[in-house]
Amino acid sequence: MRSNSVYLPITVVVPVKNEAANLARCLERLGRFAEIVLIDSGSTDRTSEIAQEFGVRVVEFEWDGHYPKKRNWFLLNNTIKQPWVLFLDADEIVDEAFCEAVANVMQDQIKNGFWLSYTNYFLGKPLRHGLAQRKLALFRVGKALYEKIDEDGWSQLDMEIHEHPIVEGEVGEITSPIDHRDYKGLGKFIERHRDYALWEARRYAKLHDNPTAWKHFTSRQSFKYRHLAKWWYPWFYFLFVYVAKLGLLDGGPGFHYAFYKAWYFQTIRLLIKEQSKSP
Repeated sequence: MRSNSVYLPITVVVPVKNEAANLARCLERLGRFAEIVLIDSGSTDRTSEIAQEFGVRVVEFEWDGHYPKKRNWFLLNNTIKQPWVLFLDADEIVDEAFCEAVANVMQDQIKNGFWLSYTNYFLGKPLRHGLAQRKLALFRVGKALYEKIDEDGWSQLDMEIHEHPIVEGEVGEITSPIDHRDYKGLGKFIERHRDYALWEARRYAKLHDNPTAWKHFTSRQSFKYRHLAKWWYPWFYFLFVYVAKLGLLDGGPGFHYAFYKAWYFQTIRLLIKEQSKSP
């Protein structure tokens, strides 16, 4: 059950679909937040029952293939009781240090959003090196929406995965990390990245028809999409993460993670090449 010491003025939003393997670990750490909402896309496992056990509100979402997708739909169509919103995945686990860091920045009257840091786990081990994972996932209600991408009729993802929030005003950073631990195993990791690769290849093609989309990109996004179709990019990524960013110090998990990410980018590149030859 949730703690009685609820005082952080934040609505935590957890988008889910069949997250019974991860959800309880996520929810049991959220007792300091004033509101918790699950957006469920028709789960068929115990996801809803686990949410009810923790006393959190469940909102059902069914995507029709058009804008908005899950996160923007919630921001645009639901009453949010708190002035701040934190989007958290079911495999992301906060700790007391993170909650204290959030409490400290809640007094900031200038910034409207915050980048968050993550400790990524792979094959059951934390990755202390490699490319740092960051997401802009905490922002004032009414001051941000995720990128709108024209994906009617071709996207298979009902939630914003690679889209970034566009925040009005200044953005800060919280360095106390969130643990990113997926308990679904390697098979789900591969399945998920196959779906992501299909989406990224289609988006790459769409970017040529929408040059204005580039103005909201981070420097990392810009570099990726400018070079994503080039033969050297997957190998550059592997060497950058594994050698330059010292992923090799994470041992076997560090190597395998860098390898699978190189496979991911090579898959995107080949899909782009295949699509360019389609009539």
